[in-house]
Amino acid sequence: MKRVKLGQAMCAGLLLLLLLASCGLVGGGSSQQAASQSKEANIPVIAPVPEPVEEPEPVYPYVNPLTGEGRMEDISNKRPIAVMFNNLEKALPQLGVGQADVIYEIVAEGGITRMMALYQDLEGVGDLGSIRSARDYYVNLAYGHDAIYIHAGGSPQAYEAIKGWGVSAIDFVNGPYGDMCWRDPERRANAGYEHSLLTSSENILAQMPSQFRQEHKEGYEVGWTFDEEVPVGGTAAVELTVPFSTYKTGYFTYDETSGQYAISQHINGKDREYVDGGTGQAVQVSNVLVLYTDVSIISGDDAGRMSVRTTGDGEGVLFRDGQVYPITWRRDSKSSCYEFLGEGGGEIALKPGASYVNVVKTSAEVEWN
Repeated sequence: MKRVKLGQAMCAGLLLLLLLASCGLVGGGSSQQAASQSKEANIPVIAPVPEPVEEPEPVYPYVNPLTGEGRMEDISNKRPIAVMFNNLEKALPQLGVGQADVIYEIVAEGGITRMMALYQDLEGVGDLGSIRSARDYYVNLAYGHDAIYIHAGGSPQAYEAIKGWGVSAIDFVNGPYGDMCWRDPERRANAGYEHSLLTSSENILAQMPSQFRQEHKEGYEVGWTFDEEVPVGGTAAVELTVPFSTYKTGYFTYDETSGQYAISQHINGKDREYVDGGTGQAVQVSNVLVLYTDVSIISGDDAGRMSVRTTGDGEGVLFRDGQVYPITWRRDSKSSCYEFLGEGGGEIALKPGASYVNVVKTSAEVEWN
C-alpha cells in the first residue's frame, strides 16, 4: 500500500514541476525569456518608404478669355484695357508689356511700329509706358475687343473713329486725365518729352471714369479657342523673322524647355532683346501670329499715315509649340475679334498663354526655319 501512495505522490510532484516550468517559475525560463525579449527590443524597425504621390493639377473653375489660362475668379465679363505703347528706340524699354495677354504690332508712318497691349485684368500690373498716340486701325481692334482704350493724342482718323463709334477712350493729351499719368524725369531728360509719358494700373483702376461700362455688353464673346494639345498638320519651325520696314524687324525664337517664344527686334539698325523695363525680364509668349493684309499710305495725308485693313479675311500663319500652321484670318466687322481658321476651315486652337499678333502687308517677306 505504501508503494502505491509513493508512486502517486511522485506523479503528482512531477506534474507540479512541469506546470511550474511551463509558467516560467522553475529553472532559467524567466531570464531566457527576458533576454529574448531584450534582443527583440533592440532590433531596429525600418518603416516602409511611401510611394511618391504626384500633386494633382489645380482645377480652375474659370478661364481668362484672352489667354485660355485658368483662374480662380471669373474675369471673363470684365472689359479689357487696351494700352498704346511707343516702340521707337528712344522709348525702350517699355514698361508693363511682359504681363499683357495679347500684343498687337502694326506699322505706322515712316516705317516705325507701335504696339497695343491688351489686359483682361489690369490688377497688379504696375507702371505702363511710354504711352503714345492712337491710329484708327488700333482703335478699330480695341473696339472689336470691347476694350477701354488708353492713348496719348492721335491722328485725325483715330479721333474721328473714337468719336464716331463711341469708343471708351482715355486720352492723356486732349482729355481730363492729367492725374492718371506723369512724365518720367529720367526718360524726359534722356529720351525726350514725347517719350516720357507713363501711367500705372493703380492710377487707371482708381480713377477709371464712372461713365465707362466696366462689364462687356450683353452677348459679347472673344470666341478664341485654346488647347494644350498640339494640333496636327504643323511643320517644325523654331525661328521666325517678321519684317515691318527698314526700321523694324521682329524675331521670335522657340524655347523647347519653356514652350515659349522669346522676342527680339532689329530696330533702327540695332538688335535688341524685347524686355519689360519694369521687371527686367524678357517678354515671352505662347503664340505668335502673322496676319497678312492690305497696308498703304493714306492718299493726300501730309504725315504719310497708313491705311490698314483689319476686317474681311486674309492669309496668315500661326506658330505654337515649335510648329507652324498656315491659317486664314477672318473678321466680320469692327465690332468683332479676329477668327483664326485652320486649313480645314475650322477654328484652330491657340496654346494657353499670351499671344503676339503681327499685322503686316501682304508682300512682307516673312521667313521661318
